[in-house]
Amino acid sequence: MWDGNEVWLVIAGGALFAGFPLVYGTILSIFYVPFMLFLVALIFRAISIEFRSKEPMAWWRKMWDVSYMVSSTLITFLLGLVLGNLIHGLPINEKHEFTGDLLSFFNPYALLIAITTLSLFMLHGAIYLVMKTENRLYAKLTVLVNNCSKFFILCFILSSMVTLIYIPHMTDEFKKNPWLFALPLLAVLTVLNIKRNIDARKYFTAFVFSSCITAILLILFAIGLYPNIVISTTNPAYSISIYEAASSPKSLKIMLLMAAIGTPLVISYTIFVFWTFRGKVKLNEMSY
Repeated sequence: MWDGNEVWLVIAGGALFAGFPLVYGTILSIFYVPFMLFLVALIFRAISIEFRSKEPMAWWRKMWDVSYMVSSTLITFLLGLVLGNLIHGLPINEKHEFTGDLLSFFNPYALLIAITTLSLFMLHGAIYLVMKTENRLYAKLTVLVNNCSKFFILCFILSSMVTLIYIPHMTDEFKKNPWLFALPLLAVLTVLNIKRNIDARKYFTAFVFSSCITAILLILFAIGLYPNIVISTTNPAYSISIYEAASSPKSLKIMLLMAAIGTPLVISYTIFVFWTFRGKVKLNEMSY
């Protein structure tokens, strides 16, 4: 599952580089340190999975368990931190150069979005684990998934309120197109359905709604930023729009063709992998 899901990160990076090279260069230069930490965490997450079962000693397995936990948390937190800073805006000048410092990444709003992202991933992962486990581990995880749902709902409400009050540009497109308010309403209903299905122990349905809320929140993020991708807090005129950052029409047409061919293939084999390994994990002497 991990190797298959990682493909989407590669696709995202490649698509950004090919479709919006100016944004790719600007964001990676601004977030150089966070992205380097992100890559290191990705490496340790992968090797933690591979190395844990190579030796039977308890200290060895505990060490890689801690490595897995720290790297997974760091990956999620850094993704949320980047997302929060993009929503909030960044101090960039007319040459699209970053004029802030490392501490400016850790503004209160970006930290709130990072924690909200962490809470969403905790909930999504906990639901998946409940679907895949049984017996005592299943019983422990039912308590965990219930706590994670409460934590996410609290973060969701708080981050939504703070965004509405302190980040006014995120509502501009919704004011221009009132029909878009259906999306925030759908987000609220989806969050409520996650909790309802968890309480009813319908974990597969809860997992579907958890996937949906992730997609909806990303769509809301895109609509709120539109037509910009990177917003300048120094001067709005220095912001980078999708029209300014886009590649040539020919490059975009080639990208569209590749995406039309490649994306259905990736989706198909992802569905196939999840279908092949469906159901509960059965523990035996050969288990991880």
